[in-house]
Amino acid sequence: MQLIPAPAGVLEVDALWQQNNPNDPNTDTVALLCHPNPLFDGTMNNKVVTTMYRFARDSGMHVVRFNFRGVGQSTGEHDYAEGEVVDAMTVLQWIAEQTNARKLWLGGFSFGGYVTARVAEQVIEASHIWGVSDFEIVNIALIAPSIEKNESSDIRLPVDKTFEIYGNADEVIDPKNMQAFADHLGIEVSVVDGAGHFFHGRLSELKGLLEKHSFGSEM
Repeated sequence: MQLIPAPAGVLEVDALWQQNNPNDPNTDTVALLCHPNPLFDGTMNNKVVTTMYRFARDSGMHVVRFNFRGVGQSTGEHDYAEGEVVDAMTVLQWIAEQTNARKLWLGGFSFGGYVTARVAEQVIEASHIWGVSDFEIVNIALIAPSIEKNESSDIRLPVDKTFEIYGNADEVIDPKNMQAFADHLGIEVSVVDGAGHFFHGRLSELKGLLEKHSFGSEM
């Protein structure tokens, strides 16, 4: 764990840097993970985030997770996704300074799924406007994204790189709304039958779905 400078003070970051291995196609890839809503005890140690962390680690990626402002040792106050997107972009800039890896796997759960979508838009916009970006996105994983309490109608993400996973027994976010969101974007969806919002007892299935959807035919 370490603290890095951020607009709201400092952010608490947990980074795993893989050993360089020229025979591993994913050593040039870094995963950035976003956690659920801090107002409901969401932290980077959430078990769904930890499942994404283990998937990324086992796939040979560098992995970075962090606490949003006001969580753990991160300073500041909850900012209802606006400041949290800034937090994620701050960590992303820090990552660019730490490693030569320039392929980016983005993953977020619940509130973090919404933040992840907005971060992806900013990364893509930088590439479109300036013709250059620090990172090339390889995947955007939205796990039970919080699309009901956050404005999501204008979100646009690359269809071939984005996927959504949710449980059809989700008690926090209406599965019908998550399906409608995915249909609107035209992205791949996997529904875990009988799983609730936090995927209790279904984390191994979640990890398998992350493996299934990521990197196309490379896995």
